[in-house]
Amino acid sequence: MEFLNDPTFWVLVAFMIFVVLATKPIYSLISDGLDKRTEKIRNDIEEAENLRKEAQDLLASYQRKQREVIDEAEEIRQQAIAEADKILNQGRKNLEESIERRRKLALERIAQAETQAIDTVRTKTIEMAINVTREYLINDLKGKKANELVDTAIKELPNKLH
Repeated sequence: MEFLNDPTFWVLVAFMIFVVLATKPIYSLISDGLDKRTEKIRNDIEEAENLRKEAQDLLASYQRKQREVIDEAEEIRQQAIAEADKILNQGRKNLEESIERRRKLALERIAQAETQAIDTVRTKTIEMAINVTREYLINDLKGKKANELVDTAIKELPNKLH
């Protein structure tokens, strides 16, 4: 036990005690620093995970909205096509009806003009026949034969008026 009297031994013991006493606070500081750093990294990772999840939710939401908008646009397009077809069919129907009305009106006008032309021709023919007959009676028919024709015409007049 001679080493207990040796000052080097005691310096070594003191140095060891100093190292033990000094390392504990240093270890504590290093450990606390590492724990804080670990906690900060853990919080950053959790925040990044939350942000990633939010981004995925937001992406899914936008994709869903995009599909809804595409579906709505397709529905609007289909409605527009149906409305255009309806308008086109109604326009065709109206055009056909208009053409048919005009055709009937034209046929009625043609029939009226035909009737009027026939009446005009009849009237002119009758007037011409009367004028020719009058001239014949005045110029060519005289005497007894003229009187007989006038008497016959007067007798037949009541029958021809009905």
